[in-house]
Amino acid sequence: MTERQLQPLLHELVGVVLAPTSALGDATGQIRPTGVQGVFHADARVLSRAELRVDDRELEGLTHGQDGPHGARFVGLARWLGDPTPDPTVRVERSRRATRNGLTEELRVVSTATVGVRATVTVDLACDLAPIETVKSGGAADALEAKTGQPGELTWAADGITVTVTAPDADVLATDERATVPRLTWPIDLPPGGETVLRWQLAVTDPRAVVVGPIGEPEWARPAVTADDRRLVRLLDRSLDDLRGLRLAETGAPGDVFLGAGVPWFLTLFGRDSLWAARMMLPLGTDLAAGTLRVLARRQGLRHDPATGEDPGKILHELRRHEFAVPGNGLHLPPAYYGTVDATMLWVNLLYDAWRWGLDAEQVEPLLPHLEAALRWLGEHADPDGDGLVEYVDTTGHGLSNQGWKDSGDAVRFHDGTLATAPIVLAEVQAYAHEAAVNGAALLDAFGRPGADRWREHAAALARRFRESFWVDGRYGPQPALALDRAKRPVDSLTSNIGHLLGTGLLDADEEAQVARLLTTDAMAGGFGLRTMSTDDAGFSPLSYHCGSVWTHDTAIVLAGLARAGHRTAALGLAEGLLSAAEAFDYRMPELYGGDDRALLARPVPYPAACRPQAWSAAGAVLLLQAATGLYPDVPGGTVRLTPLAGPELGAVSATNLRVAGEPVSVTVDHTGKTEVIGLPTPLTPTIPTQRTPKTPTPPPLPLTPPTPPRPAPGPSIME
Repeated sequence: MTERQLQPLLHELVGVVLAPTSALGDATGQIRPTGVQGVFHADARVLSRAELRVDDRELEGLTHGQDGPHGARFVGLARWLGDPTPDPTVRVERSRRATRNGLTEELRVVSTATVGVRATVTVDLACDLAPIETVKSGGAADALEAKTGQPGELTWAADGITVTVTAPDADVLATDERATVPRLTWPIDLPPGGETVLRWQLAVTDPRAVVVGPIGEPEWARPAVTADDRRLVRLLDRSLDDLRGLRLAETGAPGDVFLGAGVPWFLTLFGRDSLWAARMMLPLGTDLAAGTLRVLARRQGLRHDPATGEDPGKILHELRRHEFAVPGNGLHLPPAYYGTVDATMLWVNLLYDAWRWGLDAEQVEPLLPHLEAALRWLGEHADPDGDGLVEYVDTTGHGLSNQGWKDSGDAVRFHDGTLATAPIVLAEVQAYAHEAAVNGAALLDAFGRPGADRWREHAAALARRFRESFWVDGRYGPQPALALDRAKRPVDSLTSNIGHLLGTGLLDADEEAQVARLLTTDAMAGGFGLRTMSTDDAGFSPLSYHCGSVWTHDTAIVLAGLARAGHRTAALGLAEGLLSAAEAFDYRMPELYGGDDRALLARPVPYPAACRPQAWSAAGAVLLLQAATGLYPDVPGGTVRLTPLAGPELGAVSATNLRVAGEPVSVTVDHTGKTEVIGLPTPLTPTIPTQRTPKTPTPPPLPLTPPTPPRPAPGPSIME
């Protein structure tokens, strides 16, 4: 039997990050030459081993924890040293910290013994410079030979990258059999009760990297939050630390900052991820949004190129230093890849939302030509068959076969589990397109540009077409389909995608109420958050990447939409799921986790290959805070709407140093839901809208039941 080459697991590894550098090791602090362990810098593994030993023996791991925003501390025991008592008397504290261009480690050996301690401390190293896609596919690369230089110095070099380790007080062994596994050695001699500190550091020179660490402090404010539910405070604090470490800029443009998608696979520019994360972060300021918009505007499509998926006006999907090719599944993505159906609309919607939060006209104006180009793409290229709906298909055979946020090859399934065939028309993409047309029209009007009426008409036609095509009968009543397939047949599974329709204007209030009911069924919300697919669908699997798992950002987006539309009970249920999951994951929320029922283990099951930290997962904490405080500004319109989720069920919440039009704002919601806002810029006026109780919608006419479509093989997926 041929052994499978599998993607390595991540869920038990401990990571540190300060983009573009990240490091992953085991719970004892070791970085072993296996799986995805290593130090990574801008898509290359610059260190594949860092194994600490004392007297050629491994320590017994005791514990580990966060050590500042970009570090971790590990505590281990050397019980063969020191006093011969039941209590350990010699311990080693290993502090690891990521830097913009490398890593530092501090080894603190502490003795409380009544006798002296003599030992030899060593760290074995290796460097393979394996590309991230090789590591991701479970592949291996040969360790490179190290060169010695100055005392205590080791160097590896290949492919334009130079990696240097320095340990001035260590002896270096790097000859013969040690050429590919060099060793740093420190003899220690401690008096009774003594201690010593040993240090080494890693530095990377990588002039060909396409992303760099930005200069300066984060572009967003850090709010001070108090809450009756302390989980919200802890989640926000940890998330903001992680987001600080995910900041990136393009090489040559360090002033425009965006968030890299996630560690370790996606620590680069991703259109969809970076846009969503910046959108979620708007309550803390508009600078991150402005930087993200400008970075993607500079790479906006100019020509039609089937090989890269580029079209005029289209927004980039991802950026790499070289082709991203995953062995064994046929996926070959060019360095600048445009294979996304939704990033262009999300760019428009971020620009609009940033303007509403107070992005000044001097920053909006230069982006208006890019807005107009994005709208032209929506009108001229997003609907190849001219039926009024936005669709996608990979024409190359080696790009992403699914190009919405659920981009795995098996993500779009009928209720019976059958795979849909492309071209695919996704439900949430129609919502993003409707929202972008309406928002784009508002911006054109506000800045005196022509064409707004065309886009309002486009949005109205799209809403009519959606209502005619997407509503189907389901187990819980009428539901929007996940998608339409090649024959325009509704893909009738019940999925979280429909939650993204909320607040986009595509649905009326009664239709939104029905969506809220669907999303609160046990089949969808019985786990720790919102399942990506209902348990009633044949394709459901709790550890499927997109067909039954729970995604942090997905749950946060839907929760926020429910809260904004006044569906408190539904929103509060998802909030409780997210906060419970956060507690289980030590408040560093992963990309996704299992969609198992809460009763299974009373804690979420990890998805073993999930990125952690990940930008839109961490930014989901800010979106949850916004929903709790209920702060929805319209700076151009002169109003701020207040509809807090906090109150009797969630408890009181207070947040200072939020940002509206660049000014610090404080919001306090007491346990009854009464809200006080301080610091709103003049002349903004707070309003509290009247709530209404939506009635059950009348289902639209149902389409004829489609014949069972053929079952094609899944296409290439970035996860495979």
